[in-house]
Amino acid sequence: MGGGAAAVTAEGPAPSAAAAAAAEPTPPPVVEASGLTRRFGAKVAVDALDLAVARGEVLALLGHNGAGKTTTIRMLAGVLTPTAGTARVFGLSPFEHGPAVRARLGVLPEEHALEERLTARQNLRYYADLYGYPEDRVSARVDEMLARFGLSDAADRKVGGFSKGMKQRLALARALQHEPELLFLDEPTSGLDPVASRAVTESLRSFSAGEGRTVVLCTHDLALAQGVCDRVAVMREGALVALGTPSELASRLPARLVVVVGAEEAAAAEAAVRGAFPGAAIAVSGDELLLTDLPSGSTPRVVALLVAAGLSVHRVQPVEATLQDVYFALYGEEGRA
Repeated sequence: MGGGAAAVTAEGPAPSAAAAAAAEPTPPPVVEASGLTRRFGAKVAVDALDLAVARGEVLALLGHNGAGKTTTIRMLAGVLTPTAGTARVFGLSPFEHGPAVRARLGVLPEEHALEERLTARQNLRYYADLYGYPEDRVSARVDEMLARFGLSDAADRKVGGFSKGMKQRLALARALQHEPELLFLDEPTSGLDPVASRAVTESLRSFSAGEGRTVVLCTHDLALAQGVCDRVAVMREGALVALGTPSELASRLPARLVVVVGAEEAAAAEAAVRGAFPGAAIAVSGDELLLTDLPSGSTPRVVALLVAAGLSVHRVQPVEATLQDVYFALYGEEGRA
């Protein structure tokens, strides 16, 4: 037979690589919540949360103080019992199998709870001992963590004399010390200067993309969430109000457009746009117009109506929405404040 013939078995043609890959079962989520609820008296802190986080994913929980982010993390870590609903971490209940789940977790809480009478090195060694980290690897791992977070020169100083930023970096190093499969972080860049914040960002990228581990973080740092996270979950008053990648969420916002017209033509251009798009918001600066609240796909129509009005169109540039824009849209003026 010719060499180009397709491989055939007694059962029929051999499956393609793509078909074989598609047939493989999808790995279960590392973190899964269904109807997860927590009340404190009459206050509902987390309201029927449904969420799944895949292995190797970085997910940000966003929201104002009191939105339910930290309470969610505490329930997923098995520290706080839910009022209703279920949670699974590594397929286990964090409430019924707390020690088994927490052995595979790294946690950076809001309050670092470092041993301030010990040195940075002693803190990391102590934590490694608690988690049963192999003794023959502890020293090298401690040195690695101190170097990664810029603390090598302060390794043998007592932590009580550290700045807030140094304590935050040490707390993150401690959370990573035992090489956890899953990391829960609560405001990981709080109190850090830009250099230290960048080190944290790079560590998170390495931890997830480089090592295939999973991260769930609570943050007010929208730039961190935009730059590092695969998906974001926005919470408001305990409820999940948006979930998706930053680009997916941004695509749901009304279009924005910058248009530059000829000299002395801005007023006429504004009038033409308002006539066709009465709901649009228009800001004029010299010969440049910023058009917001446009319907999706409006760019060709805007250009056509300006040309039809006899105006010169020098530049048309869509403005991509950011995660900050999404957050402000969900929280309104309260978010801007």
